[in-house]
Amino acid sequence: MVASPPTDIRAQALACRHAAQQLAQLTSSAKAALLEAMADALAADAALILAANARDVSAAREKGTGTAMLDRLALNPARLDGIAAALREVAALPDPVGGVTRDDVRPNGIRVQKVRVPLGVIAMIYEARPNVTADAAALCIKAGNGVILRGGSEAIHSNTAIAASLKRALRAAGVADAALTLVEDLRRETMLELLQLNDLVDLAIPRGGEGLIRFVAEHARVPVIKHYKGVCHLYVDRAAHLQRALALLVDGKCSRPSACNSLETLLVHADIAEAFLPMAAEALGARAVAVRADARARRWMPDAGAATDEDYAAEYLDLVIAVAVVDDLDHALAHIQQYSSDHTEVIATEDAQAAERFVHALRSAVVMVNASSRFSDGGELGLGAEIGISTTRLHAYGPMGLEALTVERFVVRGEGQTRA
Repeated sequence: MVASPPTDIRAQALACRHAAQQLAQLTSSAKAALLEAMADALAADAALILAANARDVSAAREKGTGTAMLDRLALNPARLDGIAAALREVAALPDPVGGVTRDDVRPNGIRVQKVRVPLGVIAMIYEARPNVTADAAALCIKAGNGVILRGGSEAIHSNTAIAASLKRALRAAGVADAALTLVEDLRRETMLELLQLNDLVDLAIPRGGEGLIRFVAEHARVPVIKHYKGVCHLYVDRAAHLQRALALLVDGKCSRPSACNSLETLLVHADIAEAFLPMAAEALGARAVAVRADARARRWMPDAGAATDEDYAAEYLDLVIAVAVVDDLDHALAHIQQYSSDHTEVIATEDAQAAERFVHALRSAVVMVNASSRFSDGGELGLGAEIGISTTRLHAYGPMGLEALTVERFVVRGEGQTRA
């Protein structure tokens, strides 16, 4: 654990709230220019940031940190370029602040509008994801919010270096750098105190493992966006195009298995299991994916281990997948409804009726027809950099971008009308 100095977290949150009021008054063009300057600052400080990240990765390896966590922690020039590019993408997005979503004139002549305004102060609680430091700052600032960043000890050097670059851009733009507050006191007591500040913090967004998210949800007095885990399913229907389904499987499981939108369970209709499962076994085996399957699937996947209920409920975040053969679409839906984490579900089918039933029967935040689960991402869905994903039905559900960092309020304009 990296030693952290004691912090007056309430004073930090109060300073962030004052700075957020300043951000809320910036024009769209001023916010876009600020984010462009932040991206430039990251590029200018690339060597310093990568050196800091190397310290974090080295320390994590010495501790025996797992592959998935190391992948989330590690930066390289391409990933850092991607972080800067994400800031520029957010800069170019339409500004949701000031957007009018309702505009009516009542019979008494008053004009009633609903207008998007910033939430205020967002607390980000996250683990080994240094990209979140920049992504969260960009999205919160674009939406006129202050942000308090509390990363994990495993990424403290990376987060500090990234935050220093972004703060320099804030100061150069004449904005109080408390608008982006990085909490360097990593004691649990400080995080608990932050989560109690319901008079200063408007929303907490935890990003990390299920344990972290449950801890935040159980101890917070501020509203919390929750996403416990991503148990994402691919159902290959009897009417599926098998080569396309195979591509969805390989991409969904293997392109980045540590991501929460990677596939964890494959369900295959019994009518096409004999044709599809040997193909799947060969493709997964070639990519060193461990398979845990039910007895029916193991007829065509002889190298697979036996699956348990725990396997079907697991978020592996690794090159492991659970497989089951289902009798029909109803059986597939029942399985997903039992084990789903409400993240992302995919159907591979050429049957339009089956696709529509799948879409309407499931409550998950993202449902896909003939598209990879890896598209369940704010950037891929056109939101710009993603601040998180909600599998809780609050004001946001699914991947969260700029609009999810605003709320609608009523603005009423009249000419002296009174209510008798």
